Amino acid sequence: MRTWHEMRRFPLAVRLLLVNQFGVNTGFYLLIPYLATHLTENLGLSAAVVGVVLGVRNLSQQGLFLIGGSASDRLGARGVIIAGCALRTLGFALFALGDGLAVLLAASVLSGVAGALFNPAVRAYLAQEAGERRAEAFALFNVFATTGALVGPLLGSVLLLVDFRTSALTAAGIFAVLTVAQALVLPARRAEPSGSTVLGDWREVLGNRAFLAFALAMVGMFTLENQLYLLLPAGAREATGWDGAAGIVFLVGTVANLALQLRITRSLKARGSRGRWIATGLTVMGLAFLPPAFLPGIVPVLAGALLLYVGVMIAQPFVMELIPGFGRPELTGTYFGIFYVVSGVAAALGNTAVGWAMDTGERGAAWLPWLCCACMGLASALGVAWLHRLHALPASPAPDVPTPAGERSKA
Repeated sequence: MRTWHEMRRFPLAVRLLLVNQFGVNTGFYLLIPYLATHLTENLGLSAAVVGVVLGVRNLSQQGLFLIGGSASDRLGARGVIIAGCALRTLGFALFALGDGLAVLLAASVLSGVAGALFNPAVRAYLAQEAGERRAEAFALFNVFATTGALVGPLLGSVLLLVDFRTSALTAAGIFAVLTVAQALVLPARRAEPSGSTVLGDWREVLGNRAFLAFALAMVGMFTLENQLYLLLPAGAREATGWDGAAGIVFLVGTVANLALQLRITRSLKARGSRGRWIATGLTVMGLAFLPPAFLPGIVPVLAGALLLYVGVMIAQPFVMELIPGFGRPELTGTYFGIFYVVSGVAAALGNTAVGWAMDTGERGAAWLPWLCCACMGLASALGVAWLHRLHALPASPAPDVPTPAGERSKA
């Protein structure tokens, strides 16, 4: 009830973007986790080809976040969000309707480009529309995203009892509904000119040393978040011998998120600086990997998952809140775009390192991947604490937040 009450206090645009994120994660996770199995078992593709198809999607998304962010600044976030959801609709529909390699690659590219468009645009729009209540808005955003990430795989597993095509068409249908809803309801916001070229905007953001240092310091957060889909589910399955144990990890996180996210954000917002709480959240995320490292069984794994979710709940809303404060409001999308390029590369490298540690740990050092993750989290916490000590972080959201779109004439 607290979540719904808080949600209703925001403008219509923010409420729609929150529901949009629930739909985005539901549609994504009901399809993508099962895509590799479909490509290998149903279509008979080799592991190498499957790797190419999945890799093209990741590369298309991570490599083009900067384009999506710049487009949001120059064309307006609303149009970029709608275009991204429309492309995701088309991409997922192609997964359902085609089985040739060319069609599959096209579907992967479209799906990846779609994410590169709407991810930074949604966050830029949300940051601008929420004004001084950015932290609460991003806390709610995290709640809806986490809930969608739980509902999606559950719905996908049910739809797969019919066939993969039904699952893919359902995912495409969800994005089609989101596209129409945003086109009809999402208020237009006039893009403010930056006074420079696109390359000039990029140089300005990349020349912001404090921002780049912060983005690099946050490498640990994104790497550890990714372990909700790699190391922790693997640990749960190993501890129980049951494939479905991975679902318990997501259930624990979703329940905790619904119960605690808003309480945590609102309580911490009134106490201390953002940098302090981000460092605290990263520390909790790092410590989350110690119980499974040294204690056997499913309980330490679930305890670690709960701690990881709590750490994300502490840090993430304030991270999202601070990003626009590093620069001019006209470049909010570009800042988010570059931030997510850095995080995408970091997550890929981090997952590679954790995967190596998992393989190595099978030869008598089962604690190795867990300890590796703990070190990453603590290193990131130290990095943010150092930046906070140097007063390199914005103390609060940028004061000159544009007027909410609902108070302007609609385009």
